[in-house]
Amino acid sequence: MTGPVPAAPAARLPDGFAVRLDPRTRRRDGGATLLGGSPLRLLRLAPRAAELLGTDRLEVRDATTAALAGRLLDAAVAHPSLEPGGGAAVTVVIPVRDRPAELARLLDALRADPATAALPVVVVDDGSRVPVQTRAGVRVVRHPSSRGPAAARNTGLAAATTDVVAFLDSDCVPRPGWLAPLLPHLADPRLAVVAPRIVPLDGAARGWTSAYEDVAGALDMGARPAAVRPLTAVSYVPSAALLVRRAAVGGGFDPAMRVAEDVDLVWRLTAAGWRVRYEPAAEVAHEHPAALGEWLRRRAFYGTGAALLADRHGGAVAPVVLAPATALTWALALAGGRWGRLAAVRVLGGTTLRLAGRLRRPGEPLPAVLAAALAARGLAASGQTLARAATRHHWPVAVAAAVVSRRARRGVLLAAVADGLVAWWPHRGRSGPFRHVLARRLDDLAYGAGLWTGAVRARDPRALLPVRPPRG
Repeated sequence: MTGPVPAAPAARLPDGFAVRLDPRTRRRDGGATLLGGSPLRLLRLAPRAAELLGTDRLEVRDATTAALAGRLLDAAVAHPSLEPGGGAAVTVVIPVRDRPAELARLLDALRADPATAALPVVVVDDGSRVPVQTRAGVRVVRHPSSRGPAAARNTGLAAATTDVVAFLDSDCVPRPGWLAPLLPHLADPRLAVVAPRIVPLDGAARGWTSAYEDVAGALDMGARPAAVRPLTAVSYVPSAALLVRRAAVGGGFDPAMRVAEDVDLVWRLTAAGWRVRYEPAAEVAHEHPAALGEWLRRRAFYGTGAALLADRHGGAVAPVVLAPATALTWALALAGGRWGRLAAVRVLGGTTLRLAGRLRRPGEPLPAVLAAALAARGLAASGQTLARAATRHHWPVAVAAAVVSRRARRGVLLAAVADGLVAWWPHRGRSGPFRHVLARRLDDLAYGAGLWTGAVRARDPRALLPVRPPRG
């Protein structure tokens, strides 16, 4: 296992750095409170802070505005608002094994982009059967035998001479201009990693699952910028494409991990106080598996990483994050019967009242409507999470229950169809519902199989257990 990453510096955001409220963040009480972030929170601002945040954009001008901007970033209610560009020196590191055509394609794309044509490139040949040939402007470092992608990236990291390194996998092709939206994030002295969006590669081979992969790829974190932290909407970013600050990542990835090493690095960085960002304005195309068998094997392989993460990070890898009162509400509702449903309503009512008490400002009436809306929203979101867990993380348990119970069969079938249709609806113009729902179920079956295989091998059930929401 690699050593710990260094602690993040205490330096503030520099003058000129700007943040903008997330469009989903809601301002209340005349701007004195902000509702948003992931997980959802209500952020109370001091009068001076509310005054400084007069609009949705805040530019750092002094220590006070720097502290406020940093707080907004860390609460995930705002994102950096920066102009593309930046003059940081960057080395591109490419780990590769037995992909000569893909490597040549990537190197050609780098040289064709004026912004990256002159960048130094380090190719780490991780034990290819036919050694990688040298090429003008490219340094090749070879492992005599394969040591895995994490070790290959670390070798490239050590070989780089610049303060910033861009990792690109050999099956990727960056879109022109991809680097410009990433570099300005480095103005934040606590920024360790910023990742682009991974999109499908144009012209690549297509398969039965390609339409699903186009809109629900395992490497695509979506169209919205985000702070990256465990147990949030974007809990990790894939190592297929990353821009990293060398001083932050220390020794880099854990070479003992052949899967989920990217998640592990991100979580170690955030635990040390560093910021990790996801920036979808930058795009890197990736050649997704086209053959169904290869696609399923890859999904199952990803699932095996959860047990490794549980060993290192405990509950951060939990498939379900659920407050006890919410869990009780759903348990009573699913128990069925009039009394079960009535008890569930009572528990939900108690949750609403407690939430209203926490939201109430001194001298003001109880915000019952807001509390009820938030409680209902939380219950709906937790319902989606439970349905997803039943069809993905815990499908062996769901199938076992369905074998012995007609009621369970109806519930599992309903969850499988409803979850698939809810996931398909935002992409309804790009794929048909039947294929999308079926591909999602196959995705979940493969991932869940890998998850349970990894947990059984490790004799560690933590990757399967729910946790309570984090405080704060």
